[in-house]
Amino acid sequence: MSASDRLPVIGLTTYLERAKTGVWDVPASFLPKVYFDAVEKAGGIAVLLPPQAISEAIADRLLDSLDGLILTGGKDIEPSRYGQDAHPETDEPRPDRDAWEDTLLRRAIEREIPFLGICRGAQMLNVARGGTLHQHLPDVVGDRRYQAGQGIFNHVEVSVAEDSRLAGLLSDTIDVPVYHHQAIDQLGDGLVVTARTSDGVIEAVELDSVPFGVAVQWHPEESRDDIRLFAGLVEAAREYRAQEQDSPSA
Repeated sequence: MSASDRLPVIGLTTYLERAKTGVWDVPASFLPKVYFDAVEKAGGIAVLLPPQAISEAIADRLLDSLDGLILTGGKDIEPSRYGQDAHPETDEPRPDRDAWEDTLLRRAIEREIPFLGICRGAQMLNVARGGTLHQHLPDVVGDRRYQAGQGIFNHVEVSVAEDSRLAGLLSDTIDVPVYHHQAIDQLGDGLVVTARTSDGVIEAVELDSVPFGVAVQWHPEESRDDIRLFAGLVEAAREYRAQEQDSPSA
């Protein structure tokens, strides 16, 4: 089977939280089904990546088996990673997940493995590149329009930058589902803002130094009938694997 015929394997990072099911109440790795449903609809194979002990060698061994990477949503990143003390509204830290995703992302960038960041994933990309976050967006915009609470997704309109990778996948203006109380503040090295809301909140960034490095602050997996971002990642992953197989060292 040629690389063009093979379904790309996409790794998705997961939560690690206490969970209840039946008689069990234990720490567990999990991810909402809508994430891997979107990967499957886009023509990829979803593989879940729970937080665990990590080193660059472990990350490389794992990435050897992947064609693409998705950093998913979840709890807030520990503020000390970007030089700040915690805001009262910031989540309790998840240092295991922070370290896991930071190392995977850094090695994926070095190897030019296609990646997509979603919500927390966009923030992780910015922090990994030396940027900072607004820890509580209501302090900036004056209300909770970006995170209604109770698992309810609000919708906001974002404007997509012309000539961006994002514009090649989506419309110039798009209505998106959001659920975030934090957002990118100072931009990380090499990142370009490719979507904003009318009040200036950054909703998407790209890393121009890699073939496909896109991150959005919204939740594209919640738009069940619109898999364009996932399709873009899967196609980039297919191209990445084909190039790897054609390289002299393969």
